[in-house]
Amino acid sequence: MKDIIQNIIEKTLKGLHLPVPGFSVDYPKNQKFGDFSSNVSLLLSKELKRNPREIAEELLPKLSGEKCFSKVEIAGAGFLNFFVADSFYREILKDILNKKESYGRLDINKGKTADLEWVSANPTGPLHAGHGRQVCLGKAIANLLEWTGYDLTREYYYNDAGNQMNNLAKSVYARYMQKFDPDFPFPDDGYAGDYIKEIAEEIYNEKKNSLKDSEDISYFKKKGEESNFNRIKNTLAKFGIQHNVFFSETALYKNGDIEKLLKLFEDKGASRVEEGATWLIMDKDRFQKDKVIVKATGEPTYRLPDMAYHINKVNREFDLMVDIFGSDHGDTYKEVLYGMELAGYETQNIKVIIHQMVTFKMGEESVKMSKRSDNVYYLDDLIDDVGVDATQLFFVMRSANTHLDFDIELAKDRSDKNPVYYLQYAHARICGIFRNAEENIKDFNEEYLSKEYVISEPEALELIKVLSKFPEEVKSSYEVLEPHKLIYYLNSVAEMFHKFYHNNRIINLEDMDRTYARLQVCESAKKVLKNGFSIIGISAPERM
Repeated sequence: MKDIIQNIIEKTLKGLHLPVPGFSVDYPKNQKFGDFSSNVSLLLSKELKRNPREIAEELLPKLSGEKCFSKVEIAGAGFLNFFVADSFYREILKDILNKKESYGRLDINKGKTADLEWVSANPTGPLHAGHGRQVCLGKAIANLLEWTGYDLTREYYYNDAGNQMNNLAKSVYARYMQKFDPDFPFPDDGYAGDYIKEIAEEIYNEKKNSLKDSEDISYFKKKGEESNFNRIKNTLAKFGIQHNVFFSETALYKNGDIEKLLKLFEDKGASRVEEGATWLIMDKDRFQKDKVIVKATGEPTYRLPDMAYHINKVNREFDLMVDIFGSDHGDTYKEVLYGMELAGYETQNIKVIIHQMVTFKMGEESVKMSKRSDNVYYLDDLIDDVGVDATQLFFVMRSANTHLDFDIELAKDRSDKNPVYYLQYAHARICGIFRNAEENIKDFNEEYLSKEYVISEPEALELIKVLSKFPEEVKSSYEVLEPHKLIYYLNSVAEMFHKFYHNNRIINLEDMDRTYARLQVCESAKKVLKNGFSIIGISAPERM
């Protein structure tokens, strides 16, 4: 609706041969000032050197003639307040009923491509519960990008060339050797989870003692990686997540990208060698000191392959690239982008989202998460405890840049106190209304959805007003890539629906026109809730 009013104002300005400033259309804090308000007259007054109220009075006759407004008023210094006609909201209702599952979908990015890289946990073990915030945030953002028209590639990058994978191999090998010698030493920096024992057991069943005392532990690394990735993929599948691309760091060495980038830095004079290490020369106005990209041992730091990987993505010519990182990457990603710029690559279409940490609580007790501990709370454990939908919504319902307290007890609760229960119950209640309609209305079918009925109940009109905001809420959430904003909106839909439901008898067999009118309102609310759920990434149950 905001876009419609903005277009009407722009058309009016052009028709009066007036300039078009960067005005806004907003919701007034007090409904007595209308459904929408604009500051266009105030901005024009600065350009035209005229009184803003005089400009507003010039615009008023033209704007008042638009059939979508019941009236337009001038307020204060020259604000224009718009009261939308009830008939227009009835048109919105028809639009929702006609578009169904596509209501709220936007084509603003039609024909564009996007790449979303997230999760990207190294395959050294199953995903722990702390990974859940990135997993669920990425799922919702992926849906949001597709809802605005992007052709999306879901990508997973993992480090299989670093020391962590060597520690994995040593850990699996130690557990394998303990099959023969229980006192065989376990590495101090090894991974102690039971999954390591399971991998070792698989290898023992397959190879028996043929690898005993082996000096080459590459097979243990390979099997550990495969087994852990299967665990990770199985966990992601519970959320309905399937990545299109799994990109390994090793590929960057095999295809020569690392060496090419090092040579490029050298040729540009952007790197220097000191005491055997290679340093990237940083802009001292942006960074405190130069950064090591290759250690004196010859091993690259994480920065170098990350730069090469992002250059690889740039060369794949996506219109938008989105990375989701944890808070430990809050500064380091800036170094990676700077390295790309030194290498001559544009970075303006790379969007980086940093999410803060999560604290899990069961009562007053915090749940620890360490991959190198036997006492680990895995993401699978969390799903088993609270369910996929609660896990998804709880991780998404706060801004990514804020710390999140995940209340496990609240997530288990089966009442309106639980945010996911509150939302899903609104959808299930509507489904119950339609089951009631099918049972009590003779020959009930969907033909009523294509007919026009008079809708005059204040609560119905207020609900439709809220439903009409869904497309702009999708757009607003997309513009900042913050899906939690949609949850706030969906809560307002649920709240307004419950108000409509409690104040109006939906099915009245003695007044079928009013019954069908109210069922249309219910159907439109159900569609918006379900469409919103599909973006957030939760199900829309029909019974609870």
